[in-house]
Amino acid sequence: MAIPNIIFFLPLLLLLPHQAFANVTLSSTLSTNDQNPLWLSPSQDFAFGFREINNTNLFLLAIWFYKISEQTIIWNAYTSNPIPAGSQVKLTAQGLTLTNPQGDALWNTSPLEDVSYAAMLDTGNFVLASANSSYLWQSFNNPTDTLLPSQTLDLKGKLYSRFTHNNYTKGRFKLYFDNTTLRLSMLGWPTESLYANYFSTDASSAANYSDLASRLVFEEKGDIYVATEGGGRIEFRWKKLVLDVTRYYYRATLEYYGVFTIYSLPRGSNDNQVWSIVSYVPENICKDLLSDLGSGCCGYNSYCSWENDRPICRCANEEGYSLVDPDNPFGGCQPNLPLGCEVDEALSQEKLEEVYEMKEARNVNWPEGDYERLDGYNLSDCEKSCLYDCNCGAAIFNSANQCWKKRLPLSNGRPTGTDDGTTTALIKLRISPLSVPDSVVEKDGVVEPALLGSLIASLVVNTLLAAAVLLVLLLRPKKIVKVSVPSLVETNLHSFTYQALKEATMDFSEELGRGSFGIVYRGTFKTGSNNNDVAVKRLDRLAPEREKEFRTELSSIGKTCHKNLVRLIGFCDEGVHRVLVYECMNNGTLAHILFGQPKPNWNLRVRFALGIARGLLYLHEECDNPIIHCDIKPQNILIDQHFIPKISDFGLAKLLLGDQSKTKTMIRGTRGYVAPEWFKNVPVTAKVDVYSFGVMLLEIICCRRSVVMDMDSGEEEKAILTDWAYDCYLERRLDVLVENDKEAMEDEGRLKKLVMIAMWCIQENHEIRPTMKTVMQMLEGVVDVPNPPSPSSFTSCA
Repeated sequence: MAIPNIIFFLPLLLLLPHQAFANVTLSSTLSTNDQNPLWLSPSQDFAFGFREINNTNLFLLAIWFYKISEQTIIWNAYTSNPIPAGSQVKLTAQGLTLTNPQGDALWNTSPLEDVSYAAMLDTGNFVLASANSSYLWQSFNNPTDTLLPSQTLDLKGKLYSRFTHNNYTKGRFKLYFDNTTLRLSMLGWPTESLYANYFSTDASSAANYSDLASRLVFEEKGDIYVATEGGGRIEFRWKKLVLDVTRYYYRATLEYYGVFTIYSLPRGSNDNQVWSIVSYVPENICKDLLSDLGSGCCGYNSYCSWENDRPICRCANEEGYSLVDPDNPFGGCQPNLPLGCEVDEALSQEKLEEVYEMKEARNVNWPEGDYERLDGYNLSDCEKSCLYDCNCGAAIFNSANQCWKKRLPLSNGRPTGTDDGTTTALIKLRISPLSVPDSVVEKDGVVEPALLGSLIASLVVNTLLAAAVLLVLLLRPKKIVKVSVPSLVETNLHSFTYQALKEATMDFSEELGRGSFGIVYRGTFKTGSNNNDVAVKRLDRLAPEREKEFRTELSSIGKTCHKNLVRLIGFCDEGVHRVLVYECMNNGTLAHILFGQPKPNWNLRVRFALGIARGLLYLHEECDNPIIHCDIKPQNILIDQHFIPKISDFGLAKLLLGDQSKTKTMIRGTRGYVAPEWFKNVPVTAKVDVYSFGVMLLEIICCRRSVVMDMDSGEEEKAILTDWAYDCYLERRLDVLVENDKEAMEDEGRLKKLVMIAMWCIQENHEIRPTMKTVMQMLEGVVDVPNPPSPSSFTSCA
């Protein structure tokens, strides 16, 4: 009986692969909601369809290598924003049309004739064909950053690099024909303006000098060259390629760091194999890319070194500079502490020597951006000249006794190519936090007692990360009070006795501030000869019905770990005493910095916004149990010695179960930052934090409080910041909003974007507000920011 059954099912088994890899018929669709949204080539080497972007629930319409483990993308449909879930692509006689869940067109092809079918070919080319099988549209004629064997690039064709490794929007580099010369250039991103090219083909290598280039060819055999109109070829400046397309996959990609690279990967390779570099141009982009405009291969305030056939970017100084975007090493660096004339304009030379230092970096140079050359100087003279000059961010001293002074940002950083000490870079670093505002100093020069502790803390450089572990080990009480809730043990928090905390805080004598249902005191633990500061929060006695909730929330918050959250070191749960012990933040609160004088610089404020957004995204979506903070405001953002913002005060935080997105709870938060849904007796979501973040983002932009009740006569319209900011946005008066802040207005594009993001965050209807993930994507430029609707006037009553 088995043989007849096999014979019966054999035709169906033979039909299945034919159906899977047949031409795509009209009216066929793919949706991001499909279990397997793709169309395969006959060999299954390539797939066309939707690819999710880094588990974000956002997608690309793309072509990729399907059989290999990495499934490398080689083409994608350029759209203004990543594609949302629920989108679909449909094939009709008019071509391919990509639509979002609302049916709006996001991308389409426009063939001149009616389409009969589509096909994903084994070459990696996706085509739309007519009834006679001629190609009406093909991905090979509309490349993004990659060419494949048998593909050509005509004189009007171009390749754009990706923006970053994981961001497939158009990036900073372009390969194109300039008349009949193939060039690589850096762009004035996000525009199409071209900077000086850093690679071009050499027409003298053609057999006939007058033979003009016609197209770039990636032969099916694997070689790449520029074909000429007379049938000749102009070779690239790389070794003759010997490639075997029967044994290897090949691709030629313009990488996000500007190098045009040929890769190979063995067919049938296992999961441990990766793409190998075959050849590339230019030979060393760190040296070859030099322009008086733009940052160079690496971003501003960094330098590029060529290692293992790759450019590597490093900040100008690892102690005083950090990446603008920790996930993008090519995105540039920025000072951890602000520099510039407006920051310390009143400081004497002696004081400058206490506030700043010069760090040496051997054999590194930033050849562009000099504003002064001083001859006949020695190294010490060069250091002092830059140190005392508020315009100077770095200086280059050479063996000819020349001192070249440079303003920030530094651009086109690179090694000098020698190791003989003939060139020394002198990097100016601030070693003391922002100076104390005049408003906190009395006429006789004595600091007000209430702020004495904050002043002392701001002058102490806290390098106690390693010592913190030692601190707790040395001071662990001999007798530990056992906690009745097992989940607390799982957090690895340290249990302190109440007596130890009384001694550390000198009987709770120095108050740092007041948070939700508790007062924060300065504490000092002694380890050897060192005094280590901590912040000790003594909570008010909790009502019996809140005791279990407090323990559960403490347990979960104790498990959080993120650079933008204040670290909880330990606790005391002894008798009626409830005390939390946190790391101490030396630069006080964001409110102190924003609303004091002088105004913090614009780039630092943008860093604050990005850091806080990252911390909230972690709480909402990256914890085992999502956490709604419920009280986001500048007073609850603490600033560490490196000016990194950290979210604190989780006293009002509300935990959600792993699969829970909303909760009903009593109203929580602070006037001016409370989302409207708190007043409507409806379940709240993490969107309440988004609302508070939007209000605080406006405060960061404007350096003023969200509600000011004592406005001068005639300026009452400015009293409610959320309303006034929207008016300024509509009337295009952002200069008024930031009170003619020069730095902010010079960055008007980003200023406008931040205001628009804030407007989306403070929408009265929480369903319209973006999630923190979307907010983060808008801040980073991954998602475009659409024009926001008007927030409700209800916000001014919150």
